[in-house]
Order: sequence, then structure tokens, then C-alpha cells
Amino acid sequence: MLSRRVGVALVAGVGIVIAALVVTGFALAQRTNEVGSIDGHPVTRAELAFHGQRHEPLDALWRDKATLILANEQGLTVPVDHEEILTELAEENERRADAVANGEVVYGLTEFSIDEYYSHLLTEVRTALKQRLSARAGDPLWVTEADVRRAFDADRDAWSAGATTYRYSKLVVRQPADAADLQRRAAAANRLADLAREPRATLTTGTYDASQTGMVAQDQDLAGLLDQLDEGQISAPVVGTDEITYYELDGETVDENAAFTKYAKRIRQSLVEKKLDQYVQRRIAASDIQIDTDAKDVRE
Repeated sequence: MLSRRVGVALVAGVGIVIAALVVTGFALAQRTNEVGSIDGHPVTRAELAFHGQRHEPLDALWRDKATLILANEQGLTVPVDHEEILTELAEENERRADAVANGEVVYGLTEFSIDEYYSHLLTEVRTALKQRLSARAGDPLWVTEADVRRAFDADRDAWSAGATTYRYSKLVVRQPADAADLQRRAAAANRLADLAREPRATLTTGTYDASQTGMVAQDQDLAGLLDQLDEGQISAPVVGTDEITYYELDGETVDENAAFTKYAKRIRQSLVEKKLDQYVQRRIAASDIQIDTDAKDVRE
């Protein structure tokens, strides 16, 4: 049996990188079902098997258990150990079954699988932690207006689509005699105006304000198409039942103040999410993690 005190290196991207200092002289509790522990909370073979289906299962296991431990440290009463989660799952399913039998309204699933309940539990816990730890200045997940502004300025294009007004040209050719030839000539054209003399062709211009609310699906498709074009670029053909349509982006203007107002809440949420990931990683780094490196379950 070997003992490992695990530290975490914070890196960009996804996943947790674990660096272990292996020392001798420690034996895990001699219960055959246990293969490790984190801050005294056991890791069982059943739990390890459950996480085995995930990418980097040990990393995911430490991350989830550290999150649940952290939640309890913050005053949230949630199960940490796998057996406790299974017990709570059985109780919740029984409660829902009784409600159904009594003709009561049951919101969501009438019965959870272990995967569904576990995902539900972690989502609820992370949501509660984000709310509790980001409420006030000085909280570990607190995000300032300056933080939000810096994130917006660092990637303005990504946050500006919903506050952009597009100017565009639109060419509709009904029942083209040779669709393939039309597509070749459109690909070689500098401007849509070069194709305006096509038989049964109609060239129009228009503007589209992507900040307007309540967009129908057709408007959303147009916004997505125009957002992918550079100024002066002609779109790929949009093929209808008896017509082919092309768009050309003539220009665009961005209301940056409107964009910031529109996306500030979403940016803040993304920053809090990142801060929570980092906070959990630091919690793992401070944890006493023991793992039986000789166990067949762990080696596999």
C-alpha cells in the first residue's frame, strides 16, 4: 500500500493535472472495498468503477469529491461518500414513486438512474457554491465590473454578434437553368451585382439589426449566416425548392455599449464558473489523498 499527497498544477484548458509525491509507510484501512480516500472520505471499488466510464476517471473522482467536501465546509448538507449518494438516490426515487402513486405532480423524472442523479447532484451543488461564494466583494469567486470589462475587451468579436447591424445585398435566382454553372460563376464573382443580369434574378439590399428580440428561426439563420461573412464576401448558395439565394455582406456596425450591456451577465457567469474550477483545484491540492497504487482497480 502506498500513500500519496496529491498536488494540482493549474493549467489552461480542460482536465486536472495531478502530481504525486509517493511515500511509504501508510496502509489504507483494511476493508477490501476501499481503494483510497480523500480527507478521510473513503473511495470504494464500486465508486471507482462508476467513475471508470469517464474521461480521466481518477481526476474526475477527486474533483467531484472535493466539490462535495467543499460544499459541506460551506454549510451545505450534501452526501460525499458513494454509499451515501446511493442511499439518497434510493430515498428520492421512493419519494417520487409514492408521489406518482398518490396522483401528485412530479416535476422532472419519476425515477433517477445513478448517472442522472449524480449529474443532478453535482449541478445543484456547483450552482449553490457559485451563488454562495460570489455574493460579496472579498468572496473567493467574486467578480468585479472591471473583470467583466476586461473579459469583454479581450474577445469583443465573440460578444458583439447580438449588438451588430448588418448591411447586405441579396440575390435570388428563380428556377436557374443551370444551377451548377450559376454556383461556379457566383464563386468567381467579386460582387453580387456582377450576377444581377441573370435570367429571373432579383438583387435587393437590406439591413438587419441582430439586437432585436423575439427573432424567428429565419431571422436567426440570417444573423448566423451574415456573422460568418467578411465585408465584401459572398455566401455559399442557400438552395430552396425552386430558387437559389446568395448574400453579400456590404458592411456592419457594432454598438459596443449595447453589446456589453447585453452580454455582461453571461460573461460574469462564465468567469465565476472558471473561478470555481480553480477554487476546487486548490482544494484538491490542500487535500490528503490516499490511494492504493497496488490495487488492480486503480492500475486499470
